[in-house]
Amino acid sequence: MTDASIRVRFAPSPTGYLHVGGARTALFNWLFARRHGGVFVLRIEDTDVERSSEEMVSGILDGLRWLGIDWDEGPEVGGPHGPYFQSKRLERYRAAAERLVGEEHAYYCYCNPDELKAKREAAEGGEGWRYDRTCLALTPEEVAAREGARLPRAIRVRVPEGATSFTDLVRGEITIDHAHMEDFVILRSDGHPTYHLSVVVDDIDMRITHVVRGEDHISNTPKQVLLYNALDHPLPAFAHVPLILGPDKRRLSKRHGATSVTEYQRQGYLPEAMVNFLALLGWSPGDDRELFTRDELVAAFGLEGISGGNAVFNPDKLEWFNNQHIMRMATDELAGRLEPLVREAGLWHDDLRDTQRAWWLSLVDLLKPRLKRLPDVVEQARPFLSDVLAYDEAAVHKYLTPQMAGPLAELAATLAATTPFDAATLEPVIRGFAEARALKAATLIHATRVAVTGKAASPGMFDTLALLGRERSVARVRRGAAMAAASVPRQT
Repeated sequence: MTDASIRVRFAPSPTGYLHVGGARTALFNWLFARRHGGVFVLRIEDTDVERSSEEMVSGILDGLRWLGIDWDEGPEVGGPHGPYFQSKRLERYRAAAERLVGEEHAYYCYCNPDELKAKREAAEGGEGWRYDRTCLALTPEEVAAREGARLPRAIRVRVPEGATSFTDLVRGEITIDHAHMEDFVILRSDGHPTYHLSVVVDDIDMRITHVVRGEDHISNTPKQVLLYNALDHPLPAFAHVPLILGPDKRRLSKRHGATSVTEYQRQGYLPEAMVNFLALLGWSPGDDRELFTRDELVAAFGLEGISGGNAVFNPDKLEWFNNQHIMRMATDELAGRLEPLVREAGLWHDDLRDTQRAWWLSLVDLLKPRLKRLPDVVEQARPFLSDVLAYDEAAVHKYLTPQMAGPLAELAATLAATTPFDAATLEPVIRGFAEARALKAATLIHATRVAVTGKAASPGMFDTLALLGRERSVARVRRGAAMAAASVPRQT
């Protein structure tokens, strides 16, 4: 098989939004296809009519687009870039099921759900019960009579004796004894296919060469192998990737917080960071490297790097990746992504786009290391974009003490005379000011920080003063001195 002939697919069910596990599966398939110049097919498995919805389809597509996962074909809906929809292929599944009946790999089953439920409950509570092949024992005449009466019927696969084996590229050889497998339904009485039939027929028709999916599908694979064999088609390569667990080592779910990919987008994570984070959930490049661009992931990805052990979704690690990608981003591009958030907070003014553009970019550059998520910019930038400060009461009480009133007032006068007003000049001036007055530099700097930002934590104090500028800095230090003078001394 040449690289160009590799064809993979992502086949979500639109019964929910694109969650983290599905996004990771889509990403693995996409990276594998892009690495080898193959084809990535998107297929919407929407045969569950009651639970599927257009809203969920849109959510899945939006999530993939946000992550930058593009698909290559699927001409049935929306033109040459698809995706495929199983609901448009029902006749194809029905024809395949009838073919299996005609070739005696499957048979009609007229048992109704109530009968099957009663038999299951009668067999020691249903544990271990398998379909008893009542309808397989029907004579051709009995079948013809039921067909003539147009009785509702499903189609079941006739599971042969023996065992089914397949090679998993992650876990090696897997064998399932047919003694643990009943004659399973592939076409329901309402004419809709079950998952096993539709997925195999689709993968055959779409010439899928590698099936990369979650390990929760391992139990489905033997049934699908039987269908491939019955339809006289070679097996694709299977690779079942590990489940994603929450920090409590239980399967990732809503109790662990946001699991919808679009929810992470709303929370201010970068798609570049999410892609980097997801890629390393169950896959390793073979070394200790963690930070990757999308192109670097494509160049490095291989199925052999997928681990058999479960991956743990660590929100703190995701925030770290997000911060790392924020810091790597070009300042101009980051500024564009932050602007809507600043606008929404009412802090934006149009001068930041023209006459104050350089200042705005300097602010973004200063704040980069402090942004874990994009919305963090609002509170981080507020002291620079507004002169209405919200003072942290605890910080004021701790640092703007009566003893600091005089030094801050003197510092304001010193700053008013400092030229040039840049970080390189301000640092020795302020440190020298503290030393001359037998003050610890840290004590003065903390008090100054609270005076000019209202907070106990901020970007570097000298950079902060320089970016605020002389006039605003002096005014705020003077205000801080007045607050210190008016403060109530601590009780000792």
